[in-house]
Amino acid sequence: MKKARNTGSIVPMRLRQLRLARGLSLEGLAAAMGGLVTKQALSKYEGGKAQPSLRVLTTLARALRAKTLELYRPPDVQVEVLAFRKEAQLGKKERERVENLLTRMLEDRARLQDLIGQEGEMDIPVKAMPVRTLVAVEAMADELRKRWNLGSDPVAQMADVLENHGVHVAEIDAGEHFDGLAAVARDDDGKVRAAAVVSRRGLAAARQRLNLAHELGHLVLKPGKAVDEEKAAFRFGAAFLAPASMLRREVGTRRSTIGLDELLLLKRRYGISLQALVHRLHDLGVISDLHARQWWRTINTQGWKKVEPEETPCEEPQWLRRTTLRAFSEGLLTAGEAEALLGERVEEHASASLVQRRAFMRLPIEERRRLLVQQADTMTGYYQRDSGWREFAAAEPGDE
Repeated sequence: MKKARNTGSIVPMRLRQLRLARGLSLEGLAAAMGGLVTKQALSKYEGGKAQPSLRVLTTLARALRAKTLELYRPPDVQVEVLAFRKEAQLGKKERERVENLLTRMLEDRARLQDLIGQEGEMDIPVKAMPVRTLVAVEAMADELRKRWNLGSDPVAQMADVLENHGVHVAEIDAGEHFDGLAAVARDDDGKVRAAAVVSRRGLAAARQRLNLAHELGHLVLKPGKAVDEEKAAFRFGAAFLAPASMLRREVGTRRSTIGLDELLLLKRRYGISLQALVHRLHDLGVISDLHARQWWRTINTQGWKKVEPEETPCEEPQWLRRTTLRAFSEGLLTAGEAEALLGERVEEHASASLVQRRAFMRLPIEERRRLLVQQADTMTGYYQRDSGWREFAAAEPGDE
């Protein structure tokens, strides 16, 4: 059920959400508005204790890079962050910015889904895969691969696989202390309308792919009390990208050593980092604790925790761009709405029929009526001359 629209006053929580998504304090927003209002006045707007004038509202929307209508529109969905991976150094302000940026993004995507009729095409078992041990995570990763008909081959494009099954993939400009998050958007009845996994923009492909698979683990796994959720998600991500049966078949079930050249071949094949491969081989018991420690020491001393050999550019999610341009070309979005979703200009190429319709609607009403009568007379004459349509209309169902 859709929420009733409040057209008389701005929605305080929406104003706060947009401000935090821009990473602005009340003082920063007041400065971005050129000092038109004070931070105290903005605080009253956010608290629902006052309403801005039209002039203030227009300036406010411009400072927030939003349309004024957004400030009047309550959320269509409630966004729930299921997991937020960060380092301790990530500040509260940056976390709030990321979460509110995600909330706005997921609301937009849920609305776009509805607009093109994709709201029922999600194939995600959200929090529906119970695990009581870390080893049990392997079976859940295999089960999801089977459910998604991925076979046993390595995943060529992780972002494509996720988007093809209704998981939104997003990248966020954030500092190095942010790794990723998983979230869902629910309607008023608690039904999941959209789900998303988010990674930091600009990562190398190997790290990005594991981040996305890791966050997928947070979306689908339901760990028991004795299971560390982060470890379970990491194991799920690694198992999803490099299934145990396939990896053991290629490297063996037990190895005394494994060299750099072989690890690089595995990195190219599975698209995961050297660090993740060492962890994976250790988790599966292919290499010993001692050999794993030797490799982790090498990775540290070589500086490969940040930049590894043979890094490749990250994958590019396509759903948002493809769907926005589709909705725009079908007349479901205006150029301004499409540009707001994509953050870039779109070229408006109106079809001949659309141009004709627009020209027709600009005519005086009497002229439009005259043209419609003329067109009706033309079609009547056509049907009177052509007897083929009568034969078709008279045919019994099933006649050939």
